[in-house]
Amino acid sequence: MLAEVFEKYTYEDYKLWEGDWELIDGVAYAMAPSPVKSHQFIVSEVIRHLGNQLENCKKCLVLSEIDWKIDDFTVVKPDVVFVCEDLSSEYISSTPKIIFEVILPSSRLRDEKIKFDIYKKEGVKYFVSVYPKELKAKVYKLTNGEYIKEENNVYNFDVECIIEIDFEKIFERLR
Repeated sequence: MLAEVFEKYTYEDYKLWEGDWELIDGVAYAMAPSPVKSHQFIVSEVIRHLGNQLENCKKCLVLSEIDWKIDDFTVVKPDVVFVCEDLSSEYISSTPKIIFEVILPSSRLRDEKIKFDIYKKEGVKYFVSVYPKELKAKVYKLTNGEYIKEENNVYNFDVECIIEIDFEKIFERLR
């Protein structure tokens, strides 16, 4: 692992850094440049679609660009997270139910491999990778410790609050 070659940073180091970073197994990853317009649009639409369904669910939240502190050496910042009953005020401290990552060429390896493996290991029930250039989404459901890809344009997530998302509606404005 890279942490064996480079200095291994901790959450205490991470808190002092300026700009957007992730810390994975003690290795610092810069999150620059700022996300492109299609990335921002997809993130805001996912939040809007999910948030509108949470009016009667007071224990769950949809958040963007917030730290998920997994341990002292790993802090990730998913594009969108769906969490339930997480009482920490500074960062996410419990495993999210759903994570959405918008996949761009600059983040592809980290999102599709490194973070995918972290999310699986940590027990994230659903991992959704969204591809703005191709206008497609892949939903992976954790089943018996492995992610199984589900094929649909409308996804129903079986979490604390039953929610669904129609990616065709989100992608309409990007066509």
